[in-house]
Amino acid sequence: MPKRYPPEFRRKVLDLIASGRRVAQVEADRDISDQTIYSWRRQALIDTGKLPGTSSADNTD
Repeated sequence: MPKRYPPEFRRKVLDLIASGRRVAQVEADRDISDQTIYSWRRQALIDTGKLPGTSSADNTD
């Protein structure tokens, strides 16, 4: 089962990427996979309506 990260941690990682930090740098600094970061970024774009898809609010697994 994948490791779960708190929403605050996810937000901080996405804020670092948005501020210009490279994914590889954040990956190394935070010990998190690049695929996880890309997945979070994609979901954030969906949640803000910038990409089509199912929003986090609609995804109740």
